[in-house]
Amino acid sequence: MNTNALIDGLIGYLCLLILLTFHEFAHAWTSWKCGDDTAYREGRVSLNPIVHMDVLGTLVLPLAVVFLGAMNSGLAKFIIGWGKPVPVDPYNLRRPRLHDTLIALAGPAMNLVLAFLLIASLHLFIHVSQPGILEVRLPGIFGVIVRTAQISLMLCFFNLLPVPPLDGSHFLKNLIGMSDETYIKFAQYGFLIVILLLQVPMVRNLLGFVTQYTFYLLLRLAHLPVGV
Repeated sequence: MNTNALIDGLIGYLCLLILLTFHEFAHAWTSWKCGDDTAYREGRVSLNPIVHMDVLGTLVLPLAVVFLGAMNSGLAKFIIGWGKPVPVDPYNLRRPRLHDTLIALAGPAMNLVLAFLLIASLHLFIHVSQPGILEVRLPGIFGVIVRTAQISLMLCFFNLLPVPPLDGSHFLKNLIGMSDETYIKFAQYGFLIVILLLQVPMVRNLLGFVTQYTFYLLLRLAHLPVGV
């Protein structure tokens, strides 16, 4: 087992856990503000990671990816993770299709905002630090911030894929007026479709391209060099 890869994977997992917490919080908070208090009553309008964790999707499978990756196993690429789905009762929403769309997009939007704030923090570090402190004290911090921002963007665009149960599927469903019954039928095969899609090089390359392009764009907005 590659120890460095294991440590790197565990750091990435902690970053992912924090980002997933904010992602699910955004769904729950938006649902509450749109008239459905189901998530609020279940304690999901919270930044406590535990309330958003699914044992299989947030603990077992992501950690399996970390350990399989450290062992250089090809099985790692066939495993995906997820947070505990936020419960939404569409009958409580004031404008069901519009608000369902807003709730779905709230998670990816939160990840985009977090990525921007993380990159803005790099800008702040650079401008308040004394000469030489970046090279001596902060390279590790910089690396974690950059990586967390990239993971946040990847979560954003991954969740926008129009496949159930990902957030983008709700946007597509409401855009074309798909019935809930039809959506549920597609959702039965959603996870399998997502896993298969991620094995398609064009899909992976597209996600990587959009993530990196947005990352570079945010760097430019923060007046930071692309190679930071």
